[in-house]
Amino acid sequence: MSEPCSGGGGGNRGGEQVNNTVSGGFVLHAVIQGRDITVQLPPQVTPALYGLPAASPTFTGRDATVGRLLEYLAPGEGLPGEGLPGGGQRPVLVTSVAGMAGVGKTELAVQAATRALATPGWFPGGVLFIDLFGYAGEEGDERRLSPERALEGLLRDLAVPGGDIPRGLSARQGLYRTILAAYAKEGRRVLVVIDNASSSLQVRPLLPSDGQTAALVTSRHTLDGLNARLEDLDTLGEGDSLALLDAALRHARGEGDTRFRDDDDSARTIARLCAGLPLALQISAALLATAPTRPAASLAAALADGHTRLKRLSRPDRAVRAAFDLSYDLLDGEHAELFHLLPINPGPDVSTEAAGYLADIDPDTAEERLRHLAEAHLIDPVKDDWGRWRMHDLVRLYAESDEHGRPRGTVDQQESARLRLYGYYYTYTVAAVSHLGVGGDTGDPRFRDRRHALSWLDAEHRSLIASATAASAAGLSIVGANLALYLGGYLDDRRYFDDLIALSTMALDIAREHGEERGQAAALTDLGRGLQQVRRLDEAIEVLTEALTIRRGAGDRRDEALILSHLGVCQRQSRRYEEAIDCYEKADAILVELGDHQARTMVMSNLGTAHRQAGRAEEAETCHRFALALIREFGIDRHSEATALNNLGTVLMDRGKFEEAIAAHANAVVIFGEIGQPHRQGKALDNLGNCLREAGRLEEAVDVHIRALNMHRATGDRHGEAMVQNNLGADAAGLRLFEQAVDLYVGAAGVFRELGDHHGETVALDNLAHALQQAAVPPRGLLPAALADAYGTLLEARRRHAGDDDPAVLSAWGSFAHWRGEAGDPEAAAAAFAELLVVMTRVLGEEHPHVRIIRRNLIHFREQAQG
Repeated sequence: MSEPCSGGGGGNRGGEQVNNTVSGGFVLHAVIQGRDITVQLPPQVTPALYGLPAASPTFTGRDATVGRLLEYLAPGEGLPGEGLPGGGQRPVLVTSVAGMAGVGKTELAVQAATRALATPGWFPGGVLFIDLFGYAGEEGDERRLSPERALEGLLRDLAVPGGDIPRGLSARQGLYRTILAAYAKEGRRVLVVIDNASSSLQVRPLLPSDGQTAALVTSRHTLDGLNARLEDLDTLGEGDSLALLDAALRHARGEGDTRFRDDDDSARTIARLCAGLPLALQISAALLATAPTRPAASLAAALADGHTRLKRLSRPDRAVRAAFDLSYDLLDGEHAELFHLLPINPGPDVSTEAAGYLADIDPDTAEERLRHLAEAHLIDPVKDDWGRWRMHDLVRLYAESDEHGRPRGTVDQQESARLRLYGYYYTYTVAAVSHLGVGGDTGDPRFRDRRHALSWLDAEHRSLIASATAASAAGLSIVGANLALYLGGYLDDRRYFDDLIALSTMALDIAREHGEERGQAAALTDLGRGLQQVRRLDEAIEVLTEALTIRRGAGDRRDEALILSHLGVCQRQSRRYEEAIDCYEKADAILVELGDHQARTMVMSNLGTAHRQAGRAEEAETCHRFALALIREFGIDRHSEATALNNLGTVLMDRGKFEEAIAAHANAVVIFGEIGQPHRQGKALDNLGNCLREAGRLEEAVDVHIRALNMHRATGDRHGEAMVQNNLGADAAGLRLFEQAVDLYVGAAGVFRELGDHHGETVALDNLAHALQQAAVPPRGLLPAALADAYGTLLEARRRHAGDDDPAVLSAWGSFAHWRGEAGDPEAAAAAFAELLVVMTRVLGEEHPHVRIIRRNLIHFREQAQG
C-alpha cells in the first residue's frame, strides 16, 4: 500500500482518564507447526480513550438505589414479575437518573457501573463513559457536546480512526449503533454511561438500538421520550448525611479523626445546613480535613452564619452556594483573583502554565495557587494527568457570578487576562507546529523536539479548538482565525478531520469578512485537505481550485505548487490519474525553479504513486528513487525518508524486485518506530508482509501482518485493520488454509462496508470469491449467512459502480459469477456473466482479451444450464 505525502498548509475530551475499557476486535495469533498455521480469533481488551471516573470510597446512603439500578442493568430475561410470558420481565435497556445539581447523580451512576462491570457475564465488553457537559455555560458553549460531537468521541473510544468517522449525525449514529450491536452479538455486551445530559434531544442519538446494550443516563431534568426507566434521586436523610460527613473526614485524615463522631450536635447542624446534598457535605468535610485542629463546632458556626447572612436556608441548592461561600471566604485576594479568572479559559480543563498566563504569574506560583483552590474544593486536579485542573460546572458559574463579598476584577483586568491566555495559546501553537512539518525540529526553545511539541498539542488541543471557536465572540476573530490555520497541520496529522473542516470553514468566513486573500487561500487549502481526508473529493477539488486561483493571482509560487500537489492527491483518489500527474508535474516545475528540494521530495513521491496506480511501474520507480536521493543528498527529515522507502518498496514489489522491496520496507518500519509514528509503522509492516508473501516467504508474512494488525488496533485505525485482514487472508490462502482466508476476507469486507470504502470492500469480496473457488466450497457449505450477505453486498457495489471502470468491481463480479457456476448453479452464473459482458464490452471494447474470456464463460455456463 503506497503512502501519499502531503505538504504543510497554514501555519481530552475532558474527563478523568481511568478504567474506561471496551473489549473488542480480534487478534490473530499464528502457531506454526510444520506447514500448518492455526489462525485463532481470541478476544482482546482495547482501552477506550477516556474512562469511567473512579468510584468514591466514601459513597454512602444509596444502597437501595444502587440495588435497583443493578436490577435494571442485569442481562438476560431480567427481573421476575411482569412483561413476558411466564412471568419474566423484559430487561431495562435505558435507565435515566434525574436530580438537582450536587445531589450525586454522577457518583451513583459510577458506583452502579463499577459494580455491574465486576459482576461476571454482565458487561464483558466493558463500559463507555461520556460527559455531555449539558449544563456548561450558555447555549453554544464549546464544552457542551452536541450529539454529533459526542458520537465522534464515542466512536474514537471504540477505536474508529478519525479519518473513518463519517460526517453527519445520521451516519455517525448508524456506525455507532452497528458497532455496539456487533459487540452484543459476539457476547460482549457494553454498558454506555451518558452523564450530565441537558435534554432528550442531546441523549437520544447516543442510545443503542440492538435490544441488548444497556445505557445509564444522568440529568438534572426528568427526560422523556427515551423509553427509559426513570429514577429520581433525592437528597440524603440526616443519618446518611452524618455517615457521609464522617466517612469523608476519616478517609482524608485517617480512622483516628473522630471530630464529627465526638460532636454529634455540630455534625447534625452541618448536615442540616447542607440540606442532605452530597456535594455540600463533601465540601464541608473537606474544609474540616484541611484544618486538622479545627473543631466541628467552628465549622458549624461558620456555615450557620453564612446561611443566616445570605438568607439561604430555604432550599437545598442554596446549601451548595453557602458551602462555596465558606470555601471562597477562606481565600486571600491572590487566590480569589485566580479563581475568578479560570472560567475565561473556554476549554474543558486548564493547565498550570495556562493558568499562570491568565493571572500573569510564574508556573510555580500558579501551581501553589491552584493546589490551594483544590484544597478548598473549588477545583479538581484531572486524575492521571497532573498539571491540569477542572472546575465543576456549578463552581464555574459561581466563579463567573458577581454575588461575592469582593469584586471579580474590572472588565479591563478580565480582558487583559484573556489576551494573555490567547497570546500564550497562539505563540506556543506556532512553536509546536513548527516541529511537525518537513524538516522536523526547528530549534524553537519552547519545545525540545517533535515528540515534546506533539505532547503539548495533544494535551491542549481541546482548549485550543475551543479558544479558536470562542475568539470571535470575545472580539478576537483574527486571532481565532490564525490559531485555526496554525492548528490545521496538527489536526490533519492526528486525524481530527471534523475539527479541521470546522475550523478552516470558520477561518475562511473571517478572512472573507476582512477581505484578506492570503488568509482565504490558506483556509481553503486546509478545508480542501480535510474534505479530501473524509473522501468528499469533488468538494475538495472545488475549494482547492479556488485556493489555487488566489495564489496564482498573488504570485505565491511555492504555495501554488503545494496546492497543486494537494489537488493531485484528490484527482488521484478520484482515479483521474492523468489529471493528477499533470498537477504533480506542474508543481515540480515550479519547485525546480524555486530550488525547493524539501517540497520536491513530497511532490515526486506523489507523482510516483500516481504513475504506479496508472499502471506505469517503471516511471513510478524512477520517481520514488529520485525522491529518496533528494532526501538523502540534502539531509531532509527522517519521516520523509521512511515515507519514500515505503513507497519505493511498494513499486519494487510490483516489478518483482522482492529482496530490494523487503529491504526498503524493513528500513521504513525501523525509522517510523524510531521517530514515534506507530500509525505509519503499521502501514509499513503491512507492506513488508505483502512483499514477503509475494517472495514466497508465507510464514514470515503471517508474523509481520499480525504485528501490523496489532499496531493498527493499538492506534485505533480500523481501516488499517481491514487492509491487514485482507492481506492476512491472502497469506492464509497461499498456505491453503482456505477456511481461515474466507473468515478474514468476510471480516475485511464487513469493515470496509461499515466505513464506506466501496473500493476496499469489492477488493475483499473479489479475494473471497477466489478463496471459495480454490477451496471448492459450495455456497451453502461454509458461513452461509456471511456469504449471502457478501454476495448481496457485491450486487449493491456493482449497481453503485454501474458504468464505472473500477477494475476491482469488475474482477469481483466475474469471480462471483464463476464461483456460482462452480458451486452448482450454472443458470445463475450465466445470468451474471451476461450482465457483466454488457458492462465490460462498453468499458473495454468487444475485442479486449478480458471481454473474450467473459464471453467464453457465458457460453460455457449457458451450455451447462441447458443440460
